[in-house]
Amino acid sequence: MTNPEHNFEGKVALVTGATRGIGRAVALALAERGAHIIAVGRTQGALEALDDAIAGTPGSASLVPVDLTDMEAIDRLGGVIAQRWGHLDILIGNAGQLGMVGPTAHIDPKTWEDVMAVNVNANWRLIRSMDPLLRAAPAGRAIFVTSGAARSQRPFFALYSASKAALDALITCYVKEVEKLPLRVNLVNPGPTRTAMRQKAMPGEDPQSVPAPEGITPLFLELSSADCTRHGEWVDFADWKAAQG
Repeated sequence: MTNPEHNFEGKVALVTGATRGIGRAVALALAERGAHIIAVGRTQGALEALDDAIAGTPGSASLVPVDLTDMEAIDRLGGVIAQRWGHLDILIGNAGQLGMVGPTAHIDPKTWEDVMAVNVNANWRLIRSMDPLLRAAPAGRAIFVTSGAARSQRPFFALYSASKAALDALITCYVKEVEKLPLRVNLVNPGPTRTAMRQKAMPGEDPQSVPAPEGITPLFLELSSADCTRHGEWVDFADWKAAQG
């Protein structure tokens, strides 16, 4: 399913939530094709482990140990990227939190604020900081990770569902603002994926019964490529995979 011609040599890609799950898999896939990865994560040790893995690829990495609830740190990161590279080719807004799974009336206010800060506010702040850099790239690409929960509204998932629905609305508005530019922006719904968040949400599920994060990387590579024409789409991985034949 991966186009062997996808080449990201010399491209600069910012990946949030890069130390595990989908973010780590996408960061490695881009590095394997020559990209420089600006890896954003909360844990220094996990970032260093990712750096070790990237060292064995044609790509390279800059490690950014940042908690995405620190909005000013996101602004500073934009300034550093502007000074060092002058543009940003690829933005992968992957970091997310599940928060509490339980009755809506029982959600702790601090938990609500934390999930909204990471799933919504941080992505808005990333857009605010990275938009000029994406516009400065010859073919800027931005991909944000959503969820079927944004549309399914299952009981006991109010917090996560609300945060992803808000993300969808945020990105859809942004999409319409940049539609006349070379910049392409899309949302990806990965579906069931073997991640720590999935295990927390579905504690009784056998992790081996759902696909590993590495399986979804071909879609991210396609949407990150300079020849991608898709824009403003809510791409469901299962549908995309089925269409590949």
